[in-house]
Amino acid sequence: MTAIARPVVAPPEPWDFPQGTTHDLPNGLRLITYDVPGQYVVSVRLGLPVSLRDEPRELEGVASIMARTLDEGTASHSAEEFARLLERKGVSFGAGMADSGLSVDLDVVKGNLEPALDLLRQILTEPVFPQAEVARQVRSRIAEIEQERSVAAHRAGLEFVRTFYAPEDRSSRPTGGTRDTVSAITREHVADFHARHVVAAGVTVVVAGDLEGLDVPGLVEKALGGWDSGPSDRGTHLQHAAKLAPDRARIVLVSRPGSVQTEFVIGAPGPDRSVEGGWAPYPVLGFVLGGSPNARIDAVLREEKGYTYGIRSSFRPRRCGGVFLTSGSVRADSTAESLRLLVDILESGRTGFRDKEVRSGVDFISKTAPGRYATADAIADEAVSMALDGRTTEFTTANLRDLATVDRDRVQAAYDRFAHGAGIADGTPGAGWTIVMAGDAGAHLDDLEALGLGDITVVTDA
Repeated sequence: MTAIARPVVAPPEPWDFPQGTTHDLPNGLRLITYDVPGQYVVSVRLGLPVSLRDEPRELEGVASIMARTLDEGTASHSAEEFARLLERKGVSFGAGMADSGLSVDLDVVKGNLEPALDLLRQILTEPVFPQAEVARQVRSRIAEIEQERSVAAHRAGLEFVRTFYAPEDRSSRPTGGTRDTVSAITREHVADFHARHVVAAGVTVVVAGDLEGLDVPGLVEKALGGWDSGPSDRGTHLQHAAKLAPDRARIVLVSRPGSVQTEFVIGAPGPDRSVEGGWAPYPVLGFVLGGSPNARIDAVLREEKGYTYGIRSSFRPRRCGGVFLTSGSVRADSTAESLRLLVDILESGRTGFRDKEVRSGVDFISKTAPGRYATADAIADEAVSMALDGRTTEFTTANLRDLATVDRDRVQAAYDRFAHGAGIADGTPGAGWTIVMAGDAGAHLDDLEALGLGDITVVTDA
């Protein structure tokens, strides 16, 4: 028998994010196209840099109501007619408001791109915001607010931002507004916010898919070239980091009598992508601490102790500043022990990292990138996300290249920099963390206080 030599498996070549082609329109709109052969559903993504801080304080949530009602009727079509047009042309449409701005998503079969872009034009430039539709969305949002307060994860998240950010900062309040502010929103408020802020200057439109035979720049120019440019200084609020609460480093327990689980949200200030030393070590650091089922947190709380189905950690950058968050639920009877373990694990970076766990994080993030960005919609999503962050996808490629150089020394340096900035580097257990729990205060308060992590504020919902 002739032996066949085992084939040599070469290491993967460096991977680059697909190259886009940029076109700038006279009205300030930037178009980026990505030709992805064989992807016959074309993804159109639009990012508009408007800040939640642009909302009037007494009308917070108006941007979200506006986003929800953009397609509820235009100057040429009623809400019902427009819905039928979207369906007839095979158009999937969505819009939403977040910290980074207004995002509009549109997916359509290649052959219907031109009429889809015209529908997008109507949505952006000719919405009429019918009173009945605005009122319906206001009622729907108020119902959501009540539902969110009944869900432990949402409730803990709401209390976290209220505790972590300064009361005067918009980030301390829900993206979609509160019951009082949403109740005050009228059709005139929505139309006024749209007129002031939904303009072309600073907008990025990304079109990704099989573009062979399509004059995408011409089609976009035809559809959106007449969109009013608006003020040139828009998006200025996005350039400032959120203000943190002076007393953010504390423990809050939202009382939910009878809860069989306890929800945790633990956070500290994190960096943005412009951080000294490069961004690449931070996703790896998040992965090692709590970014996968094999990370330090799940290795103890899930696999060893059986306290949770899974708890995740990650760095979440904004255009300026960011936050590191750990969140998930545990069995109620393990609440105090789980908090002790979580704090110990999150602060375990002070004693160093192992080569194996760092390499696992680097390999996962870098080697799954080609798969993560294999489809037109994923490419478009990343491109518009980078645009709203004030960057291009050249950063995505450069960061992946830099990721290959990340070792335990760089991860350690990133942890030390993060720990120093967050105030958790002095060795005192629990120092610097904002810890919010939603669970049975009567059952767990004494045990939690016995941990000696600090005073605990109990919040009882009215």
